[in-house]
Amino acid sequence: MSGHDHSHGTADAAGQRGKLIIVFAITFAVMVAEIIGSVLTGSLALLADAGHMFTDSAGLLIALIAASLALKPATLKRTWGYKRAEIVAAAGQAALLLGVGGFVIVEGIRRLFEPPEVGGSTMLWFGIIGLAGNAIGLLVLASGRHHNFNMKAAFLEVLNDALGSVAVIAAAVIIALTGWTRADAVVSLLIGALIIPRTLKLLRDTTDVLMENVPRGLDLAKVREHILALPHVIDVHDLHASLVASGTPVLSAHVTVKDMCMRDGHAAGILADLQRCVAEDFDVSVEHSTFQIEPAAHRDQESMPH
Repeated sequence: MSGHDHSHGTADAAGQRGKLIIVFAITFAVMVAEIIGSVLTGSLALLADAGHMFTDSAGLLIALIAASLALKPATLKRTWGYKRAEIVAAAGQAALLLGVGGFVIVEGIRRLFEPPEVGGSTMLWFGIIGLAGNAIGLLVLASGRHHNFNMKAAFLEVLNDALGSVAVIAAAVIIALTGWTRADAVVSLLIGALIIPRTLKLLRDTTDVLMENVPRGLDLAKVREHILALPHVIDVHDLHASLVASGTPVLSAHVTVKDMCMRDGHAAGILADLQRCVAEDFDVSVEHSTFQIEPAAHRDQESMPH
């Protein structure tokens, strides 16, 4: 016996894919501009930021593919469609971002000891171009970054790029005004310090889904208490909860009721109460719930030694 809402937000998924297409195009264009800028100025900072852009472009491409797969309908073979592709893509992006953050820190430390020669004034203009492109991308993704892990990961990719552009601009200004080339290394280390904590959180959240951990904010002990407090319910066991994808929590349980409920028609009312309970009484609303209603005699039979 189960309760399901089969509206999986196809329109939202299509809108998210459109946003990702726009942001991917902007990010790729800025990456090309920074490569050109690094060739013209000899700036290692611009070249490094272009490398970040390349990694983030790859991450956005993964997100775009995942958003496209999410539009595919559910089938008898894949009853949730490709919703889990979002989680796999976000985990991959988190791994890429972690690599970028590590690179930034290692490279920043190296440049403290071996500061490169950089053409500050021309570098500044390419940093401004990069920041402008990133700002547009952030505006496009801002409204959708809380919808799912995939959009959140894409937003972090662009935010990472924006921080890189700010660092390039700051380093360019300091170098142009003071000639202190180690400014590039200092701002790079600051970027790394900002990237890694966010990335670790995203990696933790996606790992929780892949490991089928209980959704954050859902207390199964309280769920059990609520179920046991319902009329005619005498026990609950095999209680499980997880996320198929962000925004899609699922819950299942075996609920033992009084024997008479299986004969007098109370079972249907108990099922409705169970579904309402998990959908309305907690901070995390569980619309996809499955309950197996069992008479007390069945539980006693299960507990007998075989």
